[in-house]
Amino acid sequence: MQTRFANVTQRTTDWQSVHWRKANRVVRNLRHRIFKATRREDWSRVRNLQRLLLKSYSNVLLAVRRVTQINAGKRTPGIDKMLVKTGPAKAQLVDELRLWRPWQPLAARRVHIPKSNGKRRPLGIPSVIDRCYQAMVKEALEPCWEAQFEPTSLGFRPGRSAQDAIAQIYVNANVNNRKQWVIDADIAGCFDNIDHDFLLQQVGDFPARGLVAQWLRAGYLEDGTLYPTPAGTPQGGIISPLLANIALHGMEAALGIFRYTQGVVKRGTRKLVVRYADDFVVFCETQAEAEATQADLQRFLSVRGLALSEEKTRIVHLTEGFDFLGFNVRHYRSTNTRTGWKLLIRPARESVARFREKLRHAFKRVYGSNAMGLIRVLNPILRGWANYYRGVVSSEVFGHLGHYIFWKVRRWISKTHPNKSYTWRDRQYWMEHPAYPGSRWNFVDKGSGMVLYRIGCTRIQRHVLIRGNACPDDPEYQAYFEQRNRRSGQVETYPKAAQRIIRLQGARCSHCGQSLFNGEEVHIHHKTLRSQGGTNHASNLMALHMVCHLQLHR
Repeated sequence: MQTRFANVTQRTTDWQSVHWRKANRVVRNLRHRIFKATRREDWSRVRNLQRLLLKSYSNVLLAVRRVTQINAGKRTPGIDKMLVKTGPAKAQLVDELRLWRPWQPLAARRVHIPKSNGKRRPLGIPSVIDRCYQAMVKEALEPCWEAQFEPTSLGFRPGRSAQDAIAQIYVNANVNNRKQWVIDADIAGCFDNIDHDFLLQQVGDFPARGLVAQWLRAGYLEDGTLYPTPAGTPQGGIISPLLANIALHGMEAALGIFRYTQGVVKRGTRKLVVRYADDFVVFCETQAEAEATQADLQRFLSVRGLALSEEKTRIVHLTEGFDFLGFNVRHYRSTNTRTGWKLLIRPARESVARFREKLRHAFKRVYGSNAMGLIRVLNPILRGWANYYRGVVSSEVFGHLGHYIFWKVRRWISKTHPNKSYTWRDRQYWMEHPAYPGSRWNFVDKGSGMVLYRIGCTRIQRHVLIRGNACPDDPEYQAYFEQRNRRSGQVETYPKAAQRIIRLQGARCSHCGQSLFNGEEVHIHHKTLRSQGGTNHASNLMALHMVCHLQLHR
């Protein structure tokens, strides 16, 4: 006899006919209910709702879409060598997963990726089926913990970003603040050393607790040899960042930082902390207090099987400065302020050097291609880096990088056309463009009209810090997050022709209703096809996710 689950139809899934708006609505409503039940501490209802979401057909659909179309590793197989690329294959995977059969997780495939310090970071790549199960479990586990997480936990959480961490540091490191001593901390091998027993104790009686335990102990395969994992989370898995945040929850309470119900830090608090995953900083009033706090942190981490990295952890004064998430935070002397100091947050020197090296390699890759190929390779790189750093004091850095790119492009032109005169080269590639009025030094592909993004013209736009207790799973903050999504700096990462359309739609997909910034490729669709007389006017255009665009045309 076949078991019937909530939201599960008995017919075979047709991937091209999935009602994505309905699927998103079902999952979103269940997440809201889990969040509210957790805030009320109605744990029996929380567990029942989590079971319902784990077996939800809509949750299965969204998990498969995320794993096979959104995640960066969608084209990277696990040890089973299986990839799911076509619509029928995705539909078959949905039909298998929705039965929620007993599953023995496979070991992760171990690969190594380079780090900025020259070392290599180990990553474990789970199988596609394990990734789908992890995505389903994450949907059920995350809203429960979002109702409990501390406001200073800003890494790998919905609605929060590295820019929020830097904005919070800007508030804490103000020159008028008495907390001038900083513990610039880093946890040694955080993802590899988390104690399994402690983590499972934190997870509690979550319905899929047994599956989480199996993922933790599944091991990894490297060079044909299976290695056990007695500690740590599977770094590279979908659920790993959430498990790391769960393990590190409680840092504020351990340091004596308490808040009012509204999320505001209580008066008289002598310490402040900002944490982004396993990187965090603690602000203290004196050096002695910072040293004592470091000892408290060691005790807090030792219970979790972790320890501070001796190489990367240090106590500094704000006049010396520190680097965090690619930014440099420091107090500088100033004659124009009452205190004689001013706070400046800039792109860190190492980050700028790495970016220049990345550009150098990008130019090497495009030698021999045409102007359109050069623009298509460089524009995403330039827009992404500028969007990440546009909220701090970056104008001078952007200007230097713009000058560097200008001469790299001129050198590319010279190598591409060694027998042409400088006059011909300038007329062929440099001209005025509506995107940058008032200047003729814009690198343009005449055939398509595409222009190279000028990073030196990037406008500085301050990031608005998220409210401490705001959460996308809280129905009361739905309008707040819709407004933040509409004003998100991610709009600037798209070509200017698409930015207006995205803003008109409130940065949401016209077909599925979800945020356009979920990691999927964004397409511009003509409501009336150009072959049928449609125009490129904004009234005839709408922004869609790629899968929604394909489904609409079908």
